[in-house]
Amino acid sequence: MIDKKVSLDLMEFIEREILPRYAEFDKAHNMQHVTGVIRRSIAIAQSVGADVNMAYAIAAYHDLGLSGPRAVHHLTSGKILLADVRLRRWFTTDQLNVMKEAVEDHRASASHAPRSIYGRIVAEADRDLDPDTVFRRTIQFGLSNYPEKDREEQFDRFLKHVREKYSEHGYIRLWMPGSPNEEKLKQIRKHIANPSELKEIFNRLYDEEITNANN
Repeated sequence: MIDKKVSLDLMEFIEREILPRYAEFDKAHNMQHVTGVIRRSIAIAQSVGADVNMAYAIAAYHDLGLSGPRAVHHLTSGKILLADVRLRRWFTTDQLNVMKEAVEDHRASASHAPRSIYGRIVAEADRDLDPDTVFRRTIQFGLSNYPEKDREEQFDRFLKHVREKYSEHGYIRLWMPGSPNEEKLKQIRKHIANPSELKEIFNRLYDEEITNANN
């Protein structure tokens, strides 16, 4: 029988040793982000009858590779998980290999479907597709990584990114049919299809981020 709740000692280890590492990353991949991915991963795992301990640990490790090059962070994250011998207290070698693959498969630009239900869970959980959240995180990433760009240059980068990732022809894929993200993605695409409306959203969120940064 698969447990419906996360092991308390695993949770204590993750919260003490793993989650604080997200404080080093940009606002789009910080503690708030990883805790959201964890929360959604657990909920999905419970709904489909998957191992919640595996789903929890996968979510906790999924972006640790951002300590290195972003382009390969999903691969680096998988290596970090597999190399952490402390996890052997809770998981078998076979489970850890599945978890490594799930972390590798979470990236939105992946060209192939996740190799297991655990990859599908973390990939879906990583996609918090509330429109304001998506657009805000895109702006936060731009401000953190390209501080030299002015407002218009930030908007150009923002527009290029959301079109490439979230438009009708974008690379994002959802792997859990019927999830709430399907409707949210439709909302995002409606905004992208209306340039003046999208610019208004950008300006509102950009101004909020600038104000928050200056306070």
